[in-house]
Amino acid sequence: MNERSAAPGALALVESLVNTLDIETGHDSLDTADGRARFGVAEKELAEARELRESLRAALLAHAGHRPHREVTPLGELLSRVPLYVAVDERDGSAGFAAPAAGAPLLTRIAAAVAEALVAGTWTRLKACEAETCHWAYYDRSPAGRGRWCSMQVCGARAKMRRYRAKEG
Repeated sequence: MNERSAAPGALALVESLVNTLDIETGHDSLDTADGRARFGVAEKELAEARELRESLRAALLAHAGHRPHREVTPLGELLSRVPLYVAVDERDGSAGFAAPAAGAPLLTRIAAAVAEALVAGTWTRLKACEAETCHWAYYDRSPAGRGRWCSMQVCGARAKMRRYRAKEG
Protein backbone atom coordinates (compact mmCIF):
# COMPACT_ATOMS: atom_id res chain seq x y z
CA MET A 1 0.00 0.00 0.00
CA ASN A 2 2.88 2.34 0.80
CA GLU A 3 4.36 4.35 -2.07
CA ARG A 4 6.88 6.01 0.25
CA SER A 5 10.56 5.16 0.17
CA ALA A 6 11.84 2.72 2.77
CA ALA A 7 12.80 3.81 6.26
CA PRO A 8 16.48 4.69 6.71
CA GLY A 9 19.11 2.33 8.03
CA ALA A 10 18.10 -0.62 10.14
CA LEU A 11 14.58 0.80 10.56
CA ALA A 12 13.87 -0.72 7.15
CA LEU A 13 13.88 -4.13 8.88
CA VAL A 14 11.25 -2.96 11.39
CA GLU A 15 9.13 -1.44 8.61
CA SER A 16 9.39 -4.61 6.51
CA LEU A 17 8.38 -6.86 9.39
CA VAL A 18 5.33 -4.76 10.31
CA ASN A 19 4.30 -4.71 6.66
CA THR A 20 4.24 -8.49 6.32
CA LEU A 21 0.54 -8.39 7.19
CA ASP A 22 -1.98 -6.69 4.92
CA ILE A 23 -4.79 -6.03 7.40
CA GLU A 24 -7.30 -5.17 4.68
CA THR A 25 -6.93 -8.47 2.80
CA GLY A 26 -5.62 -10.64 5.66
CA HIS A 27 -2.63 -11.74 3.56
CA ASP A 28 0.34 -12.52 5.81
CA SER A 29 3.62 -13.11 4.00
CA LEU A 30 4.94 -14.90 7.10
CA ASP A 31 2.56 -17.72 6.15
CA THR A 32 4.95 -18.68 3.37
CA ALA A 33 8.39 -20.26 3.64
CA ASP A 34 9.83 -17.48 1.44
CA GLY A 35 8.23 -14.81 3.62
CA ARG A 36 9.69 -16.35 6.77
CA ALA A 37 13.10 -16.88 5.16
CA ARG A 38 13.29 -13.15 4.41
CA PHE A 39 13.48 -12.57 8.17
CA GLY A 40 15.34 -15.73 9.13
CA VAL A 41 12.29 -17.07 10.97
CA ALA A 42 11.71 -20.81 11.24
CA GLU A 43 8.14 -22.09 11.21
CA LYS A 44 8.40 -22.96 14.92
CA GLU A 45 9.28 -19.28 15.62
CA LEU A 46 6.25 -17.94 13.76
CA ALA A 47 4.13 -17.13 16.83
CA GLU A 48 6.98 -15.10 18.36
CA ALA A 49 7.59 -13.25 15.08
CA ARG A 50 3.91 -12.33 14.85
CA GLU A 51 3.87 -11.22 18.48
CA LEU A 52 6.89 -9.00 17.80
CA ARG A 53 5.30 -7.62 14.63
CA GLU A 54 2.10 -6.61 16.41
CA SER A 55 3.99 -5.11 19.37
CA LEU A 56 5.99 -3.04 16.89
CA ARG A 57 2.76 -1.99 15.14
CA ALA A 58 1.34 -0.80 18.48
CA ALA A 59 4.49 1.28 19.12
CA LEU A 60 4.31 2.78 15.63
CA LEU A 61 0.66 3.66 16.16
CA ALA A 62 1.70 5.39 19.39
CA HIS A 63 4.29 7.39 17.42
CA ALA A 64 1.40 8.70 15.34
CA GLY A 65 -0.70 9.48 18.43
CA HIS A 66 -3.04 6.48 18.20
CA ARG A 67 -4.03 3.77 20.64
CA PRO A 68 -2.89 0.19 20.04
CA HIS A 69 -4.90 -1.70 17.45
CA ARG A 70 -5.38 -4.54 19.92
CA GLU A 71 -3.92 -5.83 23.16
CA VAL A 72 -0.29 -6.80 22.65
CA THR A 73 2.78 -7.64 24.68
CA PRO A 74 4.48 -4.28 25.29
CA LEU A 75 7.44 -3.83 22.95
CA GLY A 76 9.71 -2.87 25.85
CA GLU A 77 8.95 -6.20 27.51
CA LEU A 78 9.92 -8.11 24.37
CA LEU A 79 13.08 -6.09 23.77
CA SER A 80 14.19 -6.47 27.39
CA ARG A 81 14.79 -10.16 26.66
CA VAL A 82 17.69 -9.28 24.37
CA PRO A 83 21.08 -8.00 25.50
CA LEU A 84 22.52 -5.09 23.53
CA TYR A 85 26.25 -4.86 23.26
CA VAL A 86 28.17 -1.63 23.08
CA ALA A 87 31.41 -1.77 21.12
CA VAL A 88 34.18 0.61 22.16
CA ASP A 89 37.12 1.29 19.85
CA GLU A 90 40.30 0.92 21.94
CA ARG A 91 42.20 3.37 19.74
CA ASP A 92 39.95 6.42 20.01
CA GLY A 93 37.33 5.46 22.60
CA SER A 94 34.43 5.91 20.17
CA ALA A 95 31.43 3.76 20.96
CA GLY A 96 28.46 2.34 19.14
CA PHE A 97 26.12 -0.59 19.22
CA ALA A 98 27.69 -3.83 18.11
CA ALA A 99 25.90 -5.19 15.08
CA PRO A 100 24.22 -8.54 15.68
CA ALA A 101 26.07 -11.50 14.26
CA ALA A 102 24.88 -12.88 10.95
CA GLY A 103 21.99 -15.23 11.57
CA ALA A 104 21.08 -13.60 14.89
CA PRO A 105 17.48 -14.10 16.02
CA LEU A 106 14.93 -11.65 14.65
CA LEU A 107 14.28 -10.15 18.09
CA THR A 108 17.98 -9.36 18.46
CA ARG A 109 18.13 -7.69 15.06
CA ILE A 110 14.99 -5.67 15.80
CA ALA A 111 16.37 -4.55 19.18
CA ALA A 112 19.57 -3.39 17.47
CA ALA A 113 17.54 -1.55 14.81
CA VAL A 114 15.48 0.25 17.46
CA ALA A 115 18.62 1.16 19.41
CA GLU A 116 20.32 2.49 16.26
CA ALA A 117 17.22 4.54 15.42
CA LEU A 118 17.07 5.96 18.95
CA VAL A 119 20.65 7.16 18.66
CA ALA A 120 20.00 8.57 15.17
CA GLY A 121 16.80 10.28 16.33
CA THR A 122 14.68 8.50 13.72
CA TRP A 123 12.71 6.01 15.86
CA THR A 124 9.62 8.20 16.36
CA ARG A 125 9.45 9.01 12.63
CA LEU A 126 8.53 5.39 11.92
CA LYS A 127 4.74 5.30 12.26
CA ALA A 128 1.72 3.19 11.45
CA CYS A 129 -1.04 4.48 9.20
CA GLU A 130 -4.06 5.65 11.16
CA ALA A 131 -6.53 3.92 8.80
CA GLU A 132 -8.05 1.01 10.74
CA THR A 133 -8.05 -1.22 7.67
CA CYS A 134 -4.37 -0.50 7.03
CA HIS A 135 -1.97 0.27 9.94
CA TRP A 136 0.87 -0.10 7.41
CA ALA A 137 4.28 1.07 8.66
CA TYR A 138 5.80 4.10 6.94
CA TYR A 139 8.64 6.52 7.60
CA ASP A 140 7.32 10.05 8.07
CA ARG A 141 9.57 12.43 6.18
CA SER A 142 7.19 15.40 6.44
CA PRO A 143 8.92 18.54 7.75
CA ALA A 144 6.71 18.78 10.85
CA GLY A 145 6.60 15.01 11.41
CA ARG A 146 2.82 14.94 11.45
CA GLY A 147 2.10 12.42 8.70
CA ARG A 148 -1.06 10.39 9.29
CA TRP A 149 -1.34 7.92 6.42
CA CYS A 150 0.95 5.55 4.59
CA SER A 151 -0.48 6.89 1.35
CA MET A 152 -2.21 10.20 0.79
CA GLN A 153 -3.58 8.82 -2.49
CA VAL A 154 -5.22 5.78 -0.85
CA CYS A 155 -5.72 5.94 2.92
CA GLY A 156 -5.64 9.73 3.13
CA ALA A 157 -8.10 10.11 0.25
CA ARG A 158 -10.46 7.53 1.78
CA ALA A 159 -10.43 9.34 5.15
CA LYS A 160 -11.08 12.71 3.55
CA MET A 161 -13.91 11.27 1.46
CA ARG A 162 -15.52 9.73 4.58
CA ARG A 163 -15.35 13.09 6.36
CA TYR A 164 -16.82 14.86 3.33
CA ARG A 165 -19.68 12.37 3.05
CA ALA A 166 -20.39 12.63 6.79
CA LYS A 167 -20.77 16.42 6.43
CA GLU A 168 -23.06 16.04 3.40
CA GLY A 169 -25.27 13.42 5.02
